[in-house]
Amino acid sequence: MDFRRTKKSRRALSAVAITAGLLVAVAGCGGGGDDGKSSNAGSSATPSTKNQKDADKKEPQAPVADTVLAEVKAGGLTLQVTSASRDEGGFVTVEGKVTNGTGVPWVGADWRGDENELQKNGGSIAGASLVDPTGKKKYLVLRDTEGRCLCTRFTGGVGTGDTADWFAQFPAPPESTTKVDFQVGSMPPASIEINEGE
Repeated sequence: MDFRRTKKSRRALSAVAITAGLLVAVAGCGGGGDDGKSSNAGSSATPSTKNQKDADKKEPQAPVADTVLAEVKAGGLTLQVTSASRDEGGFVTVEGKVTNGTGVPWVGADWRGDENELQKNGGSIAGASLVDPTGKKKYLVLRDTEGRCLCTRFTGGVGTGDTADWFAQFPAPPESTTKVDFQVGSMPPASIEINEGE
């Protein structure tokens, strides 16, 4: 009988020890988890100085305004030339913007030029030219073998009040020529300076 009581006592003691061990383990895990959560929450809610500097660097910058080499107006259209650069391939690329203030959609039909070959270009800046007043030469927009201009085509036109970017490539005048007149359609000539390309 003593043997039975001893065995029951040991079982009870073992059960109490296991239960106490589990309680300590659960309390230890629970406390550590809460502490970890609060410290993580604190670190994610308050960004470090490094993270703040990175965020400051990613803020969008104000767009840089285009340099305007020339601006002319006629019939409600405003033509700006923003770049004219001489490239190594022996040509000059002229770029700019056109703003439609006519009150109706504009398709650029009168800018495509009078030549039959240019009619395939549709509304475009194919009829533009560079005039070298010193050398007394006129340079027309370059074309491929199919007669398509190396220039902007205003596909779908330019809506009322809208602005569209354009470009046109020309044969390069002699390197001594730095100033030319850009002409297209019924717009007045725009005197521009050619920059050497990079």
